[in-house]
Amino acid sequence: MCTVHTTLVSALKGAILLGAASAGMAQAQQSPALDRMSISAGAFYAEPKIHLGGDTRYGRVDTPDEKIDDVTLPRVKAEMLIGDSHGLSFDYFRFDEDWAGSASGDTVYEGRPVSGTITADADLRLEMARFAYKWWMGKEKNAFGVGLGAAYLRAKISGSAEANLSASNPVENYSWSGSASGSDSVWAPTVELAWRHSLNEQWRLYAEASGIKKNGGTVEGHVWNGAVGVEWFPHKNVGLVLDYTVQKIDLHRNGDRTADLDLKLKGPSAFVKVRF
Repeated sequence: MCTVHTTLVSALKGAILLGAASAGMAQAQQSPALDRMSISAGAFYAEPKIHLGGDTRYGRVDTPDEKIDDVTLPRVKAEMLIGDSHGLSFDYFRFDEDWAGSASGDTVYEGRPVSGTITADADLRLEMARFAYKWWMGKEKNAFGVGLGAAYLRAKISGSAEANLSASNPVENYSWSGSASGSDSVWAPTVELAWRHSLNEQWRLYAEASGIKKNGGTVEGHVWNGAVGVEWFPHKNVGLVLDYTVQKIDLHRNGDRTADLDLKLKGPSAFVKVRF
């Protein structure tokens, strides 16, 4: 009995030590470039370049590729690490801006060459939220992530336009004005790539890219995003994140009257990051 008791106690001690060692190894396997959980809130200071086009009852109208005033867009990101190599991520931003512009030159109207001027003003609101699962590779200071998920896009536009055109042989003038509004929303699959590098306990570098592709349906198109940045943690759980982002959104609306939106945003972003 004494021998059996001693053997059981020894086995129990060994199991406890083994479990503790395994737990320590599992904890050590998490890359220092990753956080167990984090939330980042800040803003994207962007330089927008936009193109709009669509069918109207007067014919096709397209604006030139035009740079508009710089905008500051709210943005929120969050990440969660499950185990040592599985994670979830969330990213949200909103573009809400109005502008006015004009275009002049030669075009074709009702099959005839014409020249003149078109002026327009519009209000565009675009929201995008991305949810993704990421698989992280790497246990040391470098971690590489591959993600799959879904993105929600919602676009709403309203505006008015006025045109004054003239044709020759024979001479004829055309004038018209009108206003309209519309909104659409869509879900689309997304693919993400990410790299994280830990310089030390306070400094990190990262790069990430993502692509969203939607084919068929009322709205189709693609969204591309890329960013490089740095993280600085003066305190253990609170830090500052700075990056440079390029975002390209190209959407096409199908229907009796088609419409196109091409929006490119580039510029720096700044976040306050809280990690747990």
